[in-house]
Amino acid sequence: MSTTVTEVVPPARPGTLKILLREPAAAVSLAVVVLVILAALLAPWIAPYDPFDTDLMAVMQPPGEGAYLLGTDGQGRDMLSRMLHGLRVTLAMGALSLGIGGVIGVAMGFAAAYYRRIDGLLMRLADIMLSFPAILFGLAIAAIFGPGVTAVVIALAVATIPLMARIARSTALVVLGLDYIEAARAQGMGDARLIWRHLMPNCASPILVFATLRFGQVILLGSALSFLGLGAQPPIAELGAMAAQGRTFLFFAPHISVIPAIGIFVVVLAFNVLGDALRDALDPRLRI
Repeated sequence: MSTTVTEVVPPARPGTLKILLREPAAAVSLAVVVLVILAALLAPWIAPYDPFDTDLMAVMQPPGEGAYLLGTDGQGRDMLSRMLHGLRVTLAMGALSLGIGGVIGVAMGFAAAYYRRIDGLLMRLADIMLSFPAILFGLAIAAIFGPGVTAVVIALAVATIPLMARIARSTALVVLGLDYIEAARAQGMGDARLIWRHLMPNCASPILVFATLRFGQVILLGSALSFLGLGAQPPIAELGAMAAQGRTFLFFAPHISVIPAIGIFVVVLAFNVLGDALRDALDPRLRI
């Protein structure tokens, strides 16, 4: 009498994108992020007016009145056009600062985890950097180089380095303790190759999740620095600077400040929700 053995095939795991799309909040946040990025990239072509052109016959026009969908500011400039171009500058500042700080921070964290002799030195350096808030960095750098986009990018990059270093170090320590790392070392694999082929791919998920969450924080901090006058200078359109410029007209033309503030809120919220959703989607314990 023969016995038939049936092979049990585990169900295929859904991809990360499918997991994001089946969650309403994640799908909406992903759609908002994609639309925001596309709007920023296509701003010179989709903006209805030049963001610097003034219409003195339509100064502080409310939204929905006349030819301007979102109204005009205190100099008669189209708010929609300035929002699109301001979004471009805001996202560029955030991406540059996160990119620079992320690359340096991840390299610092990997070095601290892999070469334990310099671990204490690098982590104490990170602690020192963490003791200074980003606003203080911005004030110091603006005092040295003058206010502008460069000062904000440097300040936010410096503030991002220790955070990325800690995330990279903690993740790398877990990966370095796994058996296949010891097997790779036993086979004589060099440090650079081991880090590139094994350490970086297996640490990518938590770093990506943190970078997504950090991007929202960076945008908020960059807008705050611009609001204080340390970032983009007039007539450059930037969301934080636009909100600051509307303070004078807050009681009789609140849309000049409120619309950029809503834009900042929506962008930061979308990146934060997307970061949370990515964390759940990339966690193998939740991918069922």
